[in-house]
Amino acid sequence: MSERSILITGCSSGIGYHAAHALKARGWRVFATCRREADCERLRSEGLESFPLDYADEDSIATALAEVLKRTGGTLDALYNNGAFASPGLVEDLPRGALREIFEVNLFGYHDLTRRVLPVMRAQGHGRIINCSSVLGLVGLQWRGAYVATKFAMEGLTDVMRLELHGTGIHCILIEPGPITSMIREKAIPQFEKWIDWQNSAQRAKYEQFMHRLYENRGKDTFELGPEAVTAKLIHALESPRPKPRYYVTLPTYFAGIMRRFLSTRMMDWIRTRG
Repeated sequence: MSERSILITGCSSGIGYHAAHALKARGWRVFATCRREADCERLRSEGLESFPLDYADEDSIATALAEVLKRTGGTLDALYNNGAFASPGLVEDLPRGALREIFEVNLFGYHDLTRRVLPVMRAQGHGRIINCSSVLGLVGLQWRGAYVATKFAMEGLTDVMRLELHGTGIHCILIEPGPITSMIREKAIPQFEKWIDWQNSAQRAKYEQFMHRLYENRGKDTFELGPEAVTAKLIHALESPRPKPRYYVTLPTYFAGIMRRFLSTRMMDWIRTRG
């Protein structure tokens, strides 16, 4: 059996970083991409094949995939769309530019890269497209409206693509992590400062209570797991002969799935407004 290959995005830290090293150790040929060249250089020093891929830049996506196909001779067994960022703030305070920017990366970039990969997988008769969603792709939470919107949209696109590719040998899979140790909070701070004029918000008092949650390192969240928990589900999604359409990872994700199935919207709102 020839060496299996996978392209992973967002490998500078967290989920992508752990997945890249773990899959390489399992014998996969891993192409671990990052937005910044400096992070790619660090990964290369750790023994990974790494080069830049920026979801917000169409040329970067095309160049990165061309490099992958050049190195493999035109094949790719799996794509793990993982890179994403958050843009916190109340929905009423999110300007159009903030939504445009986060959708460019968290949704449009995923879609662009996936569309470029599909002809390769179709020609070889198999492949796996795995999209890293979130518990916030199942239920919305306050302060996270922009991120929630991208993940809800991704869930819908992935579900439809799974139906449309039925019988092609290409599997479309969602992983829904929940609270995982990463740098997403730290990386969200510049987005907040760039887009949210909280001091002039009609709900300024809420922001004054929210700020410490964003800026202070409070240690692990309740039910938070390490990135290895996501990698375990990823491995099953990649290597099982019959992968699941969805993989829940943390307890909050399982709970969110149960809520959506059994509770009314009003009851879900009651629970979430007290969280």
